[in-house]
Amino acid sequence: MSPPRQPELRSHPAHQGLDFTTGIRRLCDDMVCRIAELGHIDMTRVAVSFCQARKLGRFGIYATLTPLRFAGGQTQTIRRGRPWIIQRLYDAAGREMLYILSFYLPRYLDLPLREKLKTVVHELWHISPAFDGDLRRFGGRCHFHTSSKREYDAHAHRLVDDYLASAPDPALYEFLRDGYQALHARHGRIYGTKVPAPKLLPLEGPS
Repeated sequence: MSPPRQPELRSHPAHQGLDFTTGIRRLCDDMVCRIAELGHIDMTRVAVSFCQARKLGRFGIYATLTPLRFAGGQTQTIRRGRPWIIQRLYDAAGREMLYILSFYLPRYLDLPLREKLKTVVHELWHISPAFDGDLRRFGGRCHFHTSSKREYDAHAHRLVDDYLASAPDPALYEFLRDGYQALHARHGRIYGTKVPAPKLLPLEGPS
C-alpha cells in the first residue's frame, strides 16, 4: 500500500510581518555550511515548521526534530506483529522530506539569543550522520542524548561557539535577538509554515 501524501508545505501569505520559518531556514542553511559536524545535513529535505505552545511561559518544549524514517533509515517497522509506515511528506517541488524541525512559539522566541542558537544546533545535531531519516544514536540507555542530556547540551554550546567563531553574517540571526512581544510590536505579525504531524499507518497483510 502506498502511503497517502500530506498536503504540500506552504507559508501563510502575509503582506507584512516576520516570516519566522523562512528566517530559521536561512540560519540553518548557514549553520550546516559552517559547522563541520552538521555538514552531512541537506536542508532541502528538512521541513521547518512552527507550533503554538499550549502554555505560556519559558518552561516546556522549545523545539523538536521529528524523523520520518525508522531505525537505520528503514521505511517500515514491526509493532505488535504488524508492519507500519510513516506517512510521507513532500514540498511543493515534489521533494520528499526526511525530517521535520519544529519550534514552539512564543516560548522559543522568549529565550536569550545564545539559548535560541543552541536550541537550533541541538535539534540539528540529532540528525543521523547518514542523513537517512533516522536520529543520531548513541550507546547506552540515553541513546539520543549520549550518556546525559547535560553533556549533549554542552556539546551543542561548543558547536555554537564554532559557528560564531566562523564570523557569520549577524543579519541571519538578528531577528532572534528580541523576544516575542518586541518582535510582534515591531513587525505586527509573526507567521510561517505549519507542517501537520505525520501519521503512523498500518500496512495491509501479514508481517
